Amino acid sequence: MTRIVWLTDIHLEFLKPDEVPAFVDHLADAMPDVVLIGGDTGIASNFASFLQIIATRIKCPIYFVLGNHDFYRGSIAQGRAIAAQLTKSEPRLRWLSTQGVVQITKTTGLLGHDSWADGRLGNGSASQVELNDYHLIEELTGLSRRDRFKQLAKLGDQAAEHFRNFLPEASARFKNIILLTHVPPFREACWHEGRISNDEYLPHFACKAVGDVLVNVMKEHPECKLTVLCGHTHSPGVANLLPNLQVKTGSAEYGRPRLQELMIIE
Repeated sequence: MTRIVWLTDIHLEFLKPDEVPAFVDHLADAMPDVVLIGGDTGIASNFASFLQIIATRIKCPIYFVLGNHDFYRGSIAQGRAIAAQLTKSEPRLRWLSTQGVVQITKTTGLLGHDSWADGRLGNGSASQVELNDYHLIEELTGLSRRDRFKQLAKLGDQAAEHFRNFLPEASARFKNIILLTHVPPFREACWHEGRISNDEYLPHFACKAVGDVLVNVMKEHPECKLTVLCGHTHSPGVANLLPNLQVKTGSAEYGRPRLQELMIIE
């Protein structure tokens, strides 16, 4: 049996320094064989340090993606470069956005990408919502509304292309597939306080481009089951998009990181 621990939106920057090792030791008590971290581990200046602490104290492969907060007070390009270097320098840390399909067991494969809310759902570019992202991430700062949404679409398309490239391979190799990402790929998985986010917020909290790819591929592979693990909204929920496509959205609270789920698979 393989024990998989899933975390998302743990925001360790809100903990006191001595609380971080204690939280990681709590995770170690679950005796994971694999750890999945779905983004928003920290901010640009410290997410790498937090990941290194986890890797030092938990002796198993740790697969991670980045969330929007991981780029706060920095840039997307810089954050991606740091994540890529972590994968090279720390053998237990593996940034899924630069990986292909990973074998977890004989019947279960893993793939992932950070993803990004692509601005295409709900009210789209007519939305008046202003996130901190648009003031704290270099590539999104100072843009006109038109250019902002062009950039969001570009980021969403990058994630969609990754899954378009690798999900068919995973479907051909494995009966069960786990897909780790930060942003919900469907309206139905974009939970907020027990309800689906409204049309003003949906453009900033879901990625239509990724969702379209997942549906198209899984319709072609009804013999496979895809489980998507995402976060970003801080509210829990489960959405079944197809008989073989389920999305789990994780919960989160600043200053109170949690083990989202312990999955035990053969």
